[in-house]
Amino acid sequence: MGDTTTIPAPFTITPAVQIPTPKTLIKQGAEAIVYRTTYLLPTIPSLLKYRPPKAYRHPILDARLTKHRCLSEARLLIRARSLGIPVPAVYFVDESRGEIYMECIEGDSVRDVLDDMLMQEGGEGKVDALMVKMGEAVGKLHAADIVHGDLTTSNVMVRRKVRKGLLCAAQEEVVEHVEDEGVVLIDFGLGSMSTAEEDKAVDLYVLERAFASTHPKAEKLFKDVLEAYQRSYKKSKPVMRRLQGVRMRGRKRTMIG
Repeated sequence: MGDTTTIPAPFTITPAVQIPTPKTLIKQGAEAIVYRTTYLLPTIPSLLKYRPPKAYRHPILDARLTKHRCLSEARLLIRARSLGIPVPAVYFVDESRGEIYMECIEGDSVRDVLDDMLMQEGGEGKVDALMVKMGEAVGKLHAADIVHGDLTTSNVMVRRKVRKGLLCAAQEEVVEHVEDEGVVLIDFGLGSMSTAEEDKAVDLYVLERAFASTHPKAEKLFKDVLEAYQRSYKKSKPVMRRLQGVRMRGRKRTMIG
């Protein structure tokens, strides 16, 4: 009588189903696309900054540039944060894919909140405090020899701190109130390390022009920023002198067209 033992079929592992992380488009620029998403867990909000391939560049050159710019921005953010400068935290970098996952800042840009603040009761005091925070943040940045490269009111966020009730349900959170916690400098895609007063002065000039183009009280507001900047950055005198020269060149360029 023959052996009737059943030989089990080979054990196979079914590949795990990849569930794509939902992404919401926040901003699409010439160099990068920014999405709101999550990191590691669905409960950890994150921003994904993605530099897509550029078809007009040679693939090898494009890959090198993408890797360099991705790593450069991440290093600037990590250095700035280690020195106590208010910037987003870096969670993960994949330079080969041109991706940086970073902290999602809850709030609005200075450009968007200025007018709303002035319309509120006691708004002048809030705006003065905001200008001081901006000046201090930029002063700390330049003291660390970090130049932003695109320092506009759109790239300075007012962080909102949300306080929630203690007895909130997990799914239905009740917000008690929202308050301003401080400013955060974002988007260091054009940033660099530099000790040159000229580069820092250009940073300030770009911010000054951003104020002038978006708010009628720009002159007073930017004066408050500069005063706080000089208090925060003790070696700012050469930068302030150089700023005058940058302003003159900017005016000549405007007149000539």
